[in-house]
Amino acid sequence: MGALSPTHLLIVVGVLVVLFGAKRLPEAARGAGRSLRIFKSEVREMQSENSEPPHAQESGPEPERAATAIARPMPAATVSAFEAGARPEPHPAVPEPGKVLSEK
Repeated sequence: MGALSPTHLLIVVGVLVVLFGAKRLPEAARGAGRSLRIFKSEVREMQSENSEPPHAQESGPEPERAATAIARPMPAATVSAFEAGARPEPHPAVPEPGKVLSEK
């Protein structure tokens, strides 16, 4: 009772014909076949890429480079403005949607 018998298969095919119609079934089968072909070709391509040795390892390992941080001096105008206690100008208020600000 667990295996599919020919009767079960005929019932499934009959339900598919009723649901999708006789015209759409061949189109659906073609689409499924194309998708399966594309999937198989992509799997083969991935397997062939994995089997090839990487080209970077053939030339040998790259020497490690020491990371050095370079300190850049700040511009004098910025430092003096900060030391003088200057404050940045505030941004203009953003009006709420639908409101119009009056011109000054």
